[in-house]
Amino acid sequence: MELIGMTEMNSRLQVPCARPVEMGLEATRGASWMNTDQIRAAQPAQQPASHCSGLMQARHRMLATNQWTPSQFMGRRWPIGCVALEITQRCNLDCTACYLSENSELVKDLPLDEIFRRIEMIFAHYGPNTDVQVTGGDPTLRKRAELVEIVRRLRQKGMRPSLVTNGIRAKRDLLQELSQAGLVDVVFHVDMTQERKGFDSEMALNVIRQEYIERARGLRLSIMFNTTVFDGNFEEVPDIVAFFVRNADVVRFASFQLQADTGRGTLGQRDARLRISSLKQRIAVGARRTLSFDTAHIGHSDCNRYAMALVVNGRVYDALDDQSLFDRTLQQTAHLQFDRQSRFAAVMTLARGMLGSPSLALAAIVWLARKIWEAKTDIFLARGRVHKLSFFIHDFMDSCRLDSDRVDACVFSAMTASGPICMCLHNAKRDAFILEPVRSGGPIKERYWNPGSGNTTDRPERIFALDDPQRKDKPRGRGRLLQRRANAQPN
Repeated sequence: MELIGMTEMNSRLQVPCARPVEMGLEATRGASWMNTDQIRAAQPAQQPASHCSGLMQARHRMLATNQWTPSQFMGRRWPIGCVALEITQRCNLDCTACYLSENSELVKDLPLDEIFRRIEMIFAHYGPNTDVQVTGGDPTLRKRAELVEIVRRLRQKGMRPSLVTNGIRAKRDLLQELSQAGLVDVVFHVDMTQERKGFDSEMALNVIRQEYIERARGLRLSIMFNTTVFDGNFEEVPDIVAFFVRNADVVRFASFQLQADTGRGTLGQRDARLRISSLKQRIAVGARRTLSFDTAHIGHSDCNRYAMALVVNGRVYDALDDQSLFDRTLQQTAHLQFDRQSRFAAVMTLARGMLGSPSLALAAIVWLARKIWEAKTDIFLARGRVHKLSFFIHDFMDSCRLDSDRVDACVFSAMTASGPICMCLHNAKRDAFILEPVRSGGPIKERYWNPGSGNTTDRPERIFALDDPQRKDKPRGRGRLLQRRANAQPN
């Protein structure tokens, strides 16, 4: 199957965009804002000659956008941070910060053969060990057997599948079956934008987070959490961080994603106080420790920040406080792959990599001795148990405020029928990808899979968007969300 020409749908954006200056937005640090025509014209990346050349292409993009440093992962350790493989547009929550489009609910699930074709495309672009997020919508709404087969196919290709879910349908038996099929990570998305009934604060939602942790405890899965940060929970970020610290024996990774004005979300433009710098401060309050978010570079510095903490006896210690040691370690171990499912295996891989450079190994031993001395009391009380907990900040862009440099340096792409594209750009023009019929090459003649009906026909069917005047019916279920969005608009 392949995508037929993006005719009228390619001109459809999720939000009609004015130029940023017309929106009253301040152009900061020389940002190169994309206008509407540029967004419409943007296309998925072309497939490289081989996935081996993808790493060099990524390095060139980092150089072109002034993001190449000795601490840059992109173009050094991998050609892409992760790829989102959306296997459904359906969801069982109505998030106020949803990045799906208002027309997503019209779209049937892609055929399994098309999903498998896109998996092959991901491999062709980026090669083995690529991190692939199996996502949606919520991926657990697919037929269970299909979800398992998708995970198994990704693992068979030597890539690392993650399940990104709100957790409602991700029961332990499903997680166990997916783990056996090759799932590497489970990423639970829990926060107040989901408006879960009976929960009026992030503190209250810790009950759900704890339940999800227990579902996955003991399985060979790396457990992660996503939290959308918006005006309504910004002050509660320290409480969320403290929860992850208390559960650092199981939770490996905590991602905090600043809310963006995109998709069918109703929150609009976020408050000016919600920035990477202020979010770092809130995380520090919860961790009771200032963490080094500026040591490692992952793609564009205006998009991503990463910190690694060591948790001993409930106390947090900064693991990236030596810039020189980090740079040398990254250079020495860039070619190595770390097992996220086994902490012991990951430590052994790191140790073997460092032993290749005696001077680096000596510097690491000195740093380790200093850390042991700093945490000696907690190490004794914890009987030597040390846990790693990573924190990640992602600043997604508004659909009408896309910086071309940040798009070019993107480490998080979405796979479409014709290739990968920057996730923020994908969200800005999602309908151009999800509403277009998909062509399948039959043995006799070409046929078309139609996203509106799910039927395969000799000729493509037109799908009428919700705002199309020719549409005669209005689908149920999302009407309340569309009304809520209309009510949220300023008078």
